[in-house]
Parts: sequence; structure tokens; C-alpha cells
Amino acid sequence: MTVATIPAPAFAIETFRLGNGLRVVLAPDPGAPVVGVAVVYDVGMRSEPEGRTGFAHLFEHMMFQGSHNVGKAEHMRHVQSAGGTFNGSTHIDYTDYFNLLPSNGLELALFLESDRMRGPAITEENLENQVSVVKEEIRVNVLNRPYGGFPWLKLPPVMFDTFPNAHDGYGSFGDLEAATVDDAQAFFDAYYAASNAVLSVSGDFDLDTARGLVERHFGDVQERPAPVHPSFEEPDLTAERRESYVDDRATLPAVAAAWRVPDPVADLEGFLPYVVLGELLTDGDASRLVDRLVHRDRSAMAVAAHATFMAEPFASRGPTVLLIQAFLSPGGSVDTVLDTVRDELELIAGGVDEVELSRVKARVAAQLLRGDDSVMGRSRRLATAEVFHGDAGLATRFAALLGEVSAEAVSRAAAAMTEQRRAVIEVVPGGNQ
Repeated sequence: MTVATIPAPAFAIETFRLGNGLRVVLAPDPGAPVVGVAVVYDVGMRSEPEGRTGFAHLFEHMMFQGSHNVGKAEHMRHVQSAGGTFNGSTHIDYTDYFNLLPSNGLELALFLESDRMRGPAITEENLENQVSVVKEEIRVNVLNRPYGGFPWLKLPPVMFDTFPNAHDGYGSFGDLEAATVDDAQAFFDAYYAASNAVLSVSGDFDLDTARGLVERHFGDVQERPAPVHPSFEEPDLTAERRESYVDDRATLPAVAAAWRVPDPVADLEGFLPYVVLGELLTDGDASRLVDRLVHRDRSAMAVAAHATFMAEPFASRGPTVLLIQAFLSPGGSVDTVLDTVRDELELIAGGVDEVELSRVKARVAAQLLRGDDSVMGRSRRLATAEVFHGDAGLATRFAALLGEVSAEAVSRAAAAMTEQRRAVIEVVPGGNQ
């Protein structure tokens, strides 16, 4: 077996827990005069209650509407006035809030995040306003955009049967409009406890100073128990599921297929070969499916493959997939594309060339390591590794672990991607041909 030699990042990592249960990750690195501060809460779209689709994302918006000592829009004003940037994002299994500031902005970021951890301004006015904002976001990103929601919103209900795994994480207008202040407060009380969060700080700071500031700003946040996360497991497919829908704004057909893969947390070793397989199939012009579908057969305009619906293999848990999607050439056939995917998977199942595999591993490792060059990206990755794997330092070893994946393991992964385990969604174009 060829093992790619992949270096680990050089920065140190310190972790500790406050009395209220908040996990803290500190990764000092004086390479650039900035600090990245991220708070990751262990709650995402999969945890929102039935009848409240889109609630995790709606609540992310609510967290920017002010808090105990910070007025509406003041988070933005404080960070930008200090020369920084900020944002938040909602994912299938987590929600994060992050700030990038000059080094002297560390305490400001800690103050802002701790203040809203104590409680955002959950009012009727703020809720009504943010429901309108989220509805407009859905219109822009899904309803009025060609291929909107494809495939991450369209494929899960084909693949899965349970509400947590199958529902629309952006939310229905009816559910969003029905949300109440009591619903929002209950969601905060259930999921936004300090004990259900990780605070991560990376960049140019002194460890002793940072420890003191973290204790000062977060140490007196109320202690509340972390929620017990239910299992979202459900049986694998035993027969192909295939559906299609008309997209009035799409001009070309598209198709996405997905197969269940091992749990990225409970079976990381079994999951990693699928990450490598996705890269082997579609990463770069020399990859199997890009070369075949786009360059040689010209049956597709573009093709991509990735592990997990949101292409974040190391920030997910529970039932997830390896997904392959293609936008077809004019007059292209969905069945032709799917047959080509099947053929290439069968070839890989028969054996993988070590030279090709080493090239693919080097590419994916380089991408991960480049991500660590970003102080803000580093903060977020360390925090999600702590949330999902209980080990922030594992974020620095993912590239090396991928380098250890064997050709045999990749072949076994390809062999498991049979047609009877496959879910497929087709986009039928309704736009101008």
C-alpha cells in the first residue's frame, strides 16, 4: 500500500472546559496580526421540530438581532468599525457564528459572542422581521433561481423517510409564518446552552491573556444542561428510488445520485475511503467522471462528487451520503450519465492504480491544508472537530488520515455503491430550450 506523506500544521492547540460546560479551543499563531473567534452550537437543521421546518436557520438570523447589552445591528457596527468581518451559517448538524478581527479585537469578539449566548433579543418585532428576511432568502436562492435547492433540498426526501433526515431545512413559508416568540425562546433554551457549544480562538494572541478573557466574558454565562441528541439513524435503501421534477427556470437537464456511507463520526475509518472516492471521480480534469463525461463523451457540461450533502465531510454525523451530480449537455440523457457512473464505479471496484490514488490524495490534502491558512477557517474547523469528534486536534490530522486510505478500501467503497442502494433525482428543464 502506498501511503502519501502529508505534513501536519504546526500551530499548537489547547482545550479546556468552563464550569458552565462551555468547551474552549485556543490555537495561537502569530503568523498574521488577526484573530478568528468562532462559536459552534451543536444544533442544525436535523434537530428542528416537526411543523417548524427552517427553524434552525431562522434562529441563526435571530442571533443577530441584538442581545442583553448589544442593540439591534450593533454587532455588525462594532465588528466593522474595528476593521473586522463576521457571519453565521446553518448546517445539517450544527450552527456557527464567526468573527475575524485585528489582534486587538479579541476581547470585543468575546464580549459580543458571550452576550448573545446569554440570550438574544427574542421579540415579536424581531421574529416577524427575520421571518420576512428568511422568506426572501428562499425566494432568491431556491424559488427564483435555476436549479434552486438542487440537490441538497431535493434529494433527501427521496433518499430518506424520517422527518429529521428528509425535510426541507430552508423551511416552508407556512411553518416559518407560524413560528412564535415562545417557539424561539424554547429553541434557545433547548439548544443554545453553553454546554452545547464550542468556543474556538485562532491567530495572534497570548494564551494566558486569552484564557483570562474567556473566563471573564463566558465564565458567568448561566449553566444549563446540554440537550440529549436523538439518533437520526434509519435503514439503508434496498431498492433504487428515483424521482424527477420540472424546474421552470432550468434550461438543461440535471441529475443527482446518492448512496449511504458509514457514519463520519461513529465509523470514521469506514467513511474516509468515500471522501477519497469522491475526489477520484470528479476532482480535476484528469478525474474519472470529468474526463469521461465532460471531455470524452461530452454527455455532461459539469460533474461533481462529494461526501455529505453540504460537502463538509468532517463536520457531519449520522446518516449521510456520497453524492454525484451532473448538469447534462443539450440533448443529453440521464440514463447515459448514470450508466457511465456505474461503469466507472465498477472499474474502480476492480482495482485502483496507486499513482492515480496518490495524486488524488495529494490534491485533497492540499485543499485541507490550504484551508488552515485561513485563521477564520481554522477556528471553525477546530470547533467542529471538537463538537463532532470530541477532539479539536483531529482537524489537523484529517489530511494525514486520508493519506493512509488504501487502494483496496477505495475499491470496496466503489463496489458498495450498487444501483439498488441508490437514490436519484432528475431535473426536467422547463425553461427556454
